[in-house]
Amino acid sequence: MNSRIILIGPPGAGKGTQATRLSEALNIPAISTGDIFRANVKGETELGTLAKRYMDAGEYVPDEVTNSMVADRLSQDDAAEGFLLDGYPRTSAQVDELDRILAAEGHEIEQVVELTADIDEVVARLLARAQTEGRSDDSEDVIRHRLDVYAEQTQPLTDIYRQRGLLSQVDGLGEVSEITDRILASIR
Repeated sequence: MNSRIILIGPPGAGKGTQATRLSEALNIPAISTGDIFRANVKGETELGTLAKRYMDAGEYVPDEVTNSMVADRLSQDDAAEGFLLDGYPRTSAQVDELDRILAAEGHEIEQVVELTADIDEVVARLLARAQTEGRSDDSEDVIRHRLDVYAEQTQPLTDIYRQRGLLSQVDGLGEVSEITDRILASIR
């Protein structure tokens, strides 16, 4: 059973929901960079303090800080037998760093699952979420821009993992449990 897995997909494709379900089904931790950032900031770690400076300024946290946080999280006991990564890697430089982090422990990524979804469907989903969560900054233009940026940044990653024979694409639309079943079928 593959247990070192990356889950990628556009904003609004349901990655967070699926990560939680897959974590339970596979008995491995779901590791999200957002959660790692929040934990480090809350715990006032050296990396957290550094990351907070960038986040407060509305800037991207630099790769070296993100990489260090991910390396630290992957070194924890609960991730020894496997993990599901959500939100990392986001760049080809991060792919290389993740390869190095894992190789140092004699491991490698075993599977990459890309949740795919029709763009208009995702936009509708995110607009609905924006209304229920009161996210006034999530206009259709902003959402479409985020999806364009995602596509632009993710294409190189999907190309890398496709060339390695690790990428499987799973339709991210439908009933939550159906999608979970599709993902589990693709990784078994």
